Amino acid sequence: METRKIPALSFEISPIGLGCMSLKANQKQAQRIIDMALAGGINFLDTADMYQNGLNEEMVGAAIRDRRKDLVLATKVGNQMRADGSGWDWNPSKTYILKAVEDSLKRLQTDYIDIYQLHGGTLEDPWEETLEAFEILKTQGKIRAFGISSIRPNVIRKVLSMSPPATIMMQYNPLDRRPEEEAFPLIAASDSRVLVRGTFAKGLLISKSAEPFLDFTAAEVIGIRKLIADSGLLPEAFLIRFGLIQPAVGSLVIGASSVEQVEKMIYAYQQHDMISDDLIKEISAKIPLNFYSQHR
Repeated sequence: METRKIPALSFEISPIGLGCMSLKANQKQAQRIIDMALAGGINFLDTADMYQNGLNEEMVGAAIRDRRKDLVLATKVGNQMRADGSGWDWNPSKTYILKAVEDSLKRLQTDYIDIYQLHGGTLEDPWEETLEAFEILKTQGKIRAFGISSIRPNVIRKVLSMSPPATIMMQYNPLDRRPEEEAFPLIAASDSRVLVRGTFAKGLLISKSAEPFLDFTAAEVIGIRKLIADSGLLPEAFLIRFGLIQPAVGSLVIGASSVEQVEKMIYAYQQHDMISDDLIKEISAKIPLNFYSQHR
């Protein structure tokens, strides 16, 4: 698998990243899944401090400790666990970020994070101090780059104007095309690039039992799945091509909870190049657009 150059990064990442949120709380199984991903050419792993209350970072750290320099590691910050363990509260403050990174570094068994991402964001956040925290961590060598996770055009516009992040994570697939209206054009014109989550739409366009998704009914989801299937394309390959064809997209972060899922993901990526841009555009034209009505 080739790697991609993200304009704002000094290193390259694979066009497919392993979303580690789907890893189950089993170190041996997590090790096998990560091993398979790396063997298949995936060099990019994405986790977060809140996944499994930090256990996810611990499993990833244990799985990669002997080959840390061979991969790109991303994690997230901004959700602070309550003292009583009852849940999480949003905290994008400078003080919290500078503290939380130390905990993540310890769990990940590393002294630096390649992409440190704010796990959300609203216009009301204290962006000046949030961005200052990331710049401090870059100067200290504890992170190499920072990103945010948001689909909100007003947030993306604000952060791009202040201190452009290297990456912006958001959901994108044929059932959620909201980024196409404003977010993608904004980002494509910058040095930032999108990390796509939700590429497979929870499996609804592959084989999972149909259910409503955003403003699509279950029946409409079935219709779109049939449209893709009738093309004769492997659904996973179509969905990967659908995401990577976008100029604003840098990589697709796809979760896997088994070795078999990783193998299928890699196989689908190998097939996606056989799908022409024209065919993707032809099928896409038959799928209704949806729009992000809030926080524009």
